[in-house]
Amino acid sequence: MAGLCALAGAVFYQLADADGLEAPAALVATATISFVLTVERRRALWAILFALLWGAVIALIVQGNRGYNVNPSPFEWPFWSALLAVVVAAPLFQTWRDVAASPAAWRWDRLPYDRLHLHAWTDAVIGVAAGVFVGISVALAYLIAGLFALIGIDILKDLLDDGWFAFLLMGAAFGAAVGLLRERDRLVGTLQRLVMVVLAVLAPVLAAALALFLLSLVATGFGKLWASGFSTAALMLGAAAFAVLLTNAVIGNGRADRAVGRVMQWAAPVLAVAVLPLAAIALSAMLLRIGQYGWTPERLWGMVAVLVALGYGAAGLWAVVRGRGDFDDVLRPLQQKLAIGLMLLATLLALPLIDFGAISTRDQLARLTSGQVKPERFDWAAMAFDFGPAGRAALTALTQSPKADIADSARIALAAKSRWELVDGRDQVPLRPIETMARVLPQGAVLDDAMLAALDRDSPCRRHVCIVQRVGDSRMAVIGRYRADGPLEASWFERAPGGGEWRRLFAGPGGGDQGRTDAIDLNRAEIRIRPVTRQQVEVNGIPVGEPVAP
Repeated sequence: MAGLCALAGAVFYQLADADGLEAPAALVATATISFVLTVERRRALWAILFALLWGAVIALIVQGNRGYNVNPSPFEWPFWSALLAVVVAAPLFQTWRDVAASPAAWRWDRLPYDRLHLHAWTDAVIGVAAGVFVGISVALAYLIAGLFALIGIDILKDLLDDGWFAFLLMGAAFGAAVGLLRERDRLVGTLQRLVMVVLAVLAPVLAAALALFLLSLVATGFGKLWASGFSTAALMLGAAAFAVLLTNAVIGNGRADRAVGRVMQWAAPVLAVAVLPLAAIALSAMLLRIGQYGWTPERLWGMVAVLVALGYGAAGLWAVVRGRGDFDDVLRPLQQKLAIGLMLLATLLALPLIDFGAISTRDQLARLTSGQVKPERFDWAAMAFDFGPAGRAALTALTQSPKADIADSARIALAAKSRWELVDGRDQVPLRPIETMARVLPQGAVLDDAMLAALDRDSPCRRHVCIVQRVGDSRMAVIGRYRADGPLEASWFERAPGGGEWRRLFAGPGGGDQGRTDAIDLNRAEIRIRPVTRQQVEVNGIPVGEPVAP
């Protein structure tokens, strides 16, 4: 195991470090990890086929992600969806392999739950333990390298600085940990039981907290939830996920495996029932946000997560109503069906069959063309860099818009090399030519190419209206705001001697009461440059420190 994973780690680094080889790198990583976590000595071929199948799926998805957006990244949402499918598919495959010779193998919804539960928790425990071992091994390697570096022996430090060796080390550590744990079933079983006991102990804590939270909402209403600065949907989904996890820790794989203790046993149905209202609140939050800002790929994926949570919540409520004291007997087969459905759904959404970017483009375009959102508040960065080919095609079409502000913004968005050229903090402000944004004083003064280059590098003049006050031939003052709601700032630029490049000297808020500058209209503001007397400390005739006002 250690040798295989070490080789895979080194190969993965070489492939990932090369341009355009992310797909083979993903194949190597996915296939190796899937193989070592699911392999059995006498049935290695099963694990090989499973690993190669999912490795190929992940590789194809990564390759497809490369050409989706302008700035290619393998880690788009379909990648994470496929990864979830692999995680869910692994224990299902292991359980199916165990009963392959029996008729039950052909009914995935009737696979033995106790085996499925065992494989799922075993894979999780081994995976987490192996990850911790990798972290400890890497830390130990750097410690040893540091010790030898103190006496002038840098060979180990130099090796660790090379990416291939670090990945080889991490692969070897991961493979060694998995191999050792797989050969010690009793140890893994003990770790699994320990983890489940710890999680079961936490179940009453979360159950009480969720019960109090949901009851408090009856008194406080939902206004504070919507007004909070946090993502309500994300928090609700996180709480729902923990509720499902802790419920399963309590109920175990059967009646004989239930957690003992009345407190834990009442906590499980409370958690199972709480999932549905949490998912409903998340749905309301998502719908509110969508109504305000429209669809985006992130919100579409969020809606998928909400629907999954609603499914688990409905199953939990049905199980409690139907089974009452033995609700877990009803819940287990329902969760097995949900796991299969989740795997299939995640696989489907990972494939290039449904384009969330195209859906988002149509919705956002409709909001723009209908006047629901103004061009200056439109998310041009998302259209250019997040919505894929459909977003770029829409921008191309918008360049022909009869509305000049829309056409200009679309052309600027298409020409941008990165989304940060189009995003100004919380404002979605496209960059515009400085000549159209800068008010140059005194009247009749012009900006040459060197000045424009300096302002382009380090000024707010491409995003917001600014004033450029010429002061002689070698100095200019720039007044503007870096954010629409930010303070008014003044910067000094000075030309290097001999007609060289312009450089910024310093910048700072406008001084005085900032509130008095918020309402200043720079299109009509009066600018005056006045001399200021300052005091400077000198030591033996040498200035020390910054000058201050007298």
